[in-house]
Amino acid sequence: MVCGIGVHFSPIVKKFLTATAITWAAAVVTLLLYVGVIAYGLQLGPRGLFPAWMTMGSAQAAVVPWHTERAGAMAAGRLETIEYGRRLFNETPVYAPGYVKSRVSCSNCHLQGGTAPYASPVVGIVPSFPMFSKRAGRKITVEDRVQECMTRSENGDALPHDSKEMQALLAYIDWLSEPHRGQAAFVGRGLKTLPELKPDPVRGAAIYAGQCAGCHGVDGEGTRRPFPPLWGPHSFNDGAGMNGVDKMAAFVQVNMPHNRKGILTAQDAYDVAAFVHGQPRPAFNHAYDKF
Repeated sequence: MVCGIGVHFSPIVKKFLTATAITWAAAVVTLLLYVGVIAYGLQLGPRGLFPAWMTMGSAQAAVVPWHTERAGAMAAGRLETIEYGRRLFNETPVYAPGYVKSRVSCSNCHLQGGTAPYASPVVGIVPSFPMFSKRAGRKITVEDRVQECMTRSENGDALPHDSKEMQALLAYIDWLSEPHRGQAAFVGRGLKTLPELKPDPVRGAAIYAGQCAGCHGVDGEGTRRPFPPLWGPHSFNDGAGMNGVDKMAAFVQVNMPHNRKGILTAQDAYDVAAFVHGQPRPAFNHAYDKF
């Protein structure tokens, strides 16, 4: 009834009007909800608009993988000492020619400046010393450990305690052991543990020819840096850790070949290590037995 006049709608029109009313009502409710959410979000700030599951891991997300940080604010003298230690570590024969008889650097066994996982890294080792050395039969210091490398792996002479070379290497290693805030703990200390296998040096010779000679030379003489000699007069001596088949195999299996890491099996690594072990090299100077 409109203005006293009765108006009658057909069932179809009534259905249409009802659907339209419901649509409009839904639109109004949606608009009100939308405006309310915006107002609430503005009150909470930007983070309040994200679901809880997106913010639960925010603290963990701030932790990044371990990496070498740039030297921060420090005394100029210490910074220079650390930088010299880094260069000495990476190119030992160049920066310590008076003490090194080989063409082997610290970083040839402790890859990437001593920071590569499962390549005998020196990251964070300082708090572990003094530690018992099975080879020395006593507890040794970080300085003793450096001397082991100098007299065995570099086939050289021990560094004087107060020499600039020793102090620089200790400063560099100490710097790598400083806490790295906001970074995950370093993973990959020491060498990877391999199963005990029986090596075949004859098979190892073939592996060396195919996978190693391109960088280390057909006769193990080494090529350009950073590819050191593996035997011969300029290599590490027979007292070095790398002269042990087990240790070299663990190093090789993870880290070699340099440009195709991971292609060698544990058996391959044992075989090529046994082949290299059987080649001639300098004898260790037993005047340095205490190292």
